[in-house]
Amino acid sequence: MKKSILFLLLLAGPLAYAQNLKPELWNKSWKASWITYAENPNHVYSLTGLKDYGVFKFQKKVSLAEKPSKCLIHVSGDNRYKLYINGTWVSAGPARGDLYFWNFETLDIAPYLNAGGNTIEALVWNEGKGKSEAQISYATGFILQADDAAQAVFNTNMDWTVAKNVGVSPLAVRVPGYYVAGAGELQEYAKGWSPFISAKSLGPGLTKGASIDAKGWMLYPSAIPSMELTSQRFASIRKGEGDLIHGKAMMIPANSSVDLWIDQGVLTNAYPQLTFSGGKDAKIGLTYAEGLYEKKALSTTTKNSNHKGNRNDIENKYWLGRKDSLIADGASHTFESMTYRTFRYVRLTVKTEAEALTLQDFKSVFTGFPFQAKASLKSDNPLIPQLLDVGFRTARLCAMETYMDCPYYEQLQYIGDARIQALVSMYYAGDERLVRQALDHMDHSRIAEGITLSRYPTDLHQQIPTFSLWYIGMLHDYLRYGKDPSFLKNKLAGMRGILDYFARFEGTDGTLQNIPYWTFSDWVNAWPRGIAPVSPSGRSAVIDFQYMWILQNAAEIERFFGYADMAARYEAKVKSMKPVLKSLYWDAGRGLFADTEVHDKFSQHANSLAILAGFDAGGVSSKLLTDKDLAPASIYFKYYLHLALTKAGKGNDYVSWLDKWKENIDMGLTTWAETSDISTSRSDCHAWGSSPNIEFFRIVLGVDSDAPAFSKVKIEPHLGELKVVNGVVPHPQGEIKVQYKPGSAAITLPGTVSGSFVWQGKKYPLKAGKNNLTIPR
Repeated sequence: MKKSILFLLLLAGPLAYAQNLKPELWNKSWKASWITYAENPNHVYSLTGLKDYGVFKFQKKVSLAEKPSKCLIHVSGDNRYKLYINGTWVSAGPARGDLYFWNFETLDIAPYLNAGGNTIEALVWNEGKGKSEAQISYATGFILQADDAAQAVFNTNMDWTVAKNVGVSPLAVRVPGYYVAGAGELQEYAKGWSPFISAKSLGPGLTKGASIDAKGWMLYPSAIPSMELTSQRFASIRKGEGDLIHGKAMMIPANSSVDLWIDQGVLTNAYPQLTFSGGKDAKIGLTYAEGLYEKKALSTTTKNSNHKGNRNDIENKYWLGRKDSLIADGASHTFESMTYRTFRYVRLTVKTEAEALTLQDFKSVFTGFPFQAKASLKSDNPLIPQLLDVGFRTARLCAMETYMDCPYYEQLQYIGDARIQALVSMYYAGDERLVRQALDHMDHSRIAEGITLSRYPTDLHQQIPTFSLWYIGMLHDYLRYGKDPSFLKNKLAGMRGILDYFARFEGTDGTLQNIPYWTFSDWVNAWPRGIAPVSPSGRSAVIDFQYMWILQNAAEIERFFGYADMAARYEAKVKSMKPVLKSLYWDAGRGLFADTEVHDKFSQHANSLAILAGFDAGGVSSKLLTDKDLAPASIYFKYYLHLALTKAGKGNDYVSWLDKWKENIDMGLTTWAETSDISTSRSDCHAWGSSPNIEFFRIVLGVDSDAPAFSKVKIEPHLGELKVVNGVVPHPQGEIKVQYKPGSAAITLPGTVSGSFVWQGKKYPLKAGKNNLTIPR
């Protein structure tokens, strides 16, 4: 299959035609069929066999009397597909969902068609048992439906042919820790493709409106655009000779070997592209790593021998990582992985046999959700741009067709991570498309007991009830910052179901007791599996304070939609809880809230959540950072710690709270590590650490929503040591622009937005448009 490198053509991606899908495609069976590969010439097959690993090429040759001006198609596959029109890669997908919402992409392929002969090809693969845990699957299949009946010649049916790549097989991945992001590839080019045979039909495409039996794929239009695809070059070769990474070919003689350690310079998600020729039977290896590992023995202070150390260093380190292996057949090829790889470093090894091999070029194609940075902040602190750059890179690498906790190890959309990612999307990129899809996914994941799954989409269900509470927090975030709060109305039933679940575990005093499933709160070394301390009675202050805060969020959502009785119910519960929690958890001697009523353990978590739930901060906030006996918040939970400190009036100290982020940079990371133990962190890229991309704008610039849909703003800057600060924050109606100088503030509000400016306890009104204020400094 010839692969064009015209990637810029893809940046527009599938167009938003699906919103205007014709009624017959919603309500009737599609004319196109799901097609698959059946090896038996009589097309005898079992569905079980169609779940196995396999890579297939579906093909249709179409002759057109003239080049059409428009040719809309709807296309999907299982597990994944790449669509090529006359050799040009034009679409990839489908966006991950589940069998009840199986996404299809809609695009206009007219620009890629010719008068006369045309070849439509789809590379479709099923990773079988080794697939990513985030990938839900029914069976190997592909479907393409023309929007216009006059172009039905493109529809998938048994006129299409299909071949199987018999030379590709999965390579198991061996890396430290939990890994569920898919296998590598072993490509034996001499085996090649089987002959083309007629495709087998699995039945017509069906949407919910046309489906009678609830099985298979229920087709649904994707709500997100195509992923960005941008060609990129490596930064340097750290070990080895030559300039392959800049397109200068290198010839490797027969019976010899090469070992190149290649550095991208920063972590990336990309499709590697290696072009080579000759070298029959040569073995080529590509190993991908976020960072290399130190040769370090176990110590008395750690049980983890997988030390990475400074990520810029490679000396005296060894490789562990996902790998692709190629065996050359003597011909010319460009290897491109089927799914993207995550890497900063790539190790390229070659061992030739009796024939020389020529490596002609090695580069990659960056991919990710097409976010663009729309927020900006200029000041006299040179560290801030670096923090924002690393944070946005982290957020981008953890956003593909869904949010992901990490791109290398899991690729799963966890609610705890996604809450912070969603706010970065809205505050920094001004883009809520992935936010809305994430809220849909989480709502779809709810189980019969009422709570959401901890992560979704996923083929392995996991319940973290505390994340279900954060889902309600996400709904509240969208109410405040999203452009269309009415989107939340069909989420109310799910929200109530979650709170009803928790209500079942309320004791007679209103506290939560013995919550089932995994009650993860944060990765704290002293907390087994991240579970905050629980007393013998089953109570946990961390969960009770979180519950109390989220009940207030839920009440605000209910009241917005006119359900005053439900809001009052939640508010009454909060009112009754407050004295109980104070009595149980307040330790007068320490001047802090304890983690349980036993008062033997204390954390930043319980005290931060108490402040956020509405307890008087008093002297608590001054101890949050100074009391060294408190269990510390990780880089993830510092989001809530910083919210609490700011609510307690300490926002001017914000920049001084960022030591953990500075440490990441000092350790050579180009994205934020998963845990606070940076040297031993499993993942080098977790977007839950990107909260500064929210906080520099919400805390330092002080720009916050003061009404649903951001229709009013409250601007209360916390400039600390900063003297002159200029910033832009994207808003549903345009941009909010602020400029602070000693003695003055210039603020521009978009559209019809009005609000207030708060400075040193005094409130100033703000009108839509330009506002110039004289303020004491």
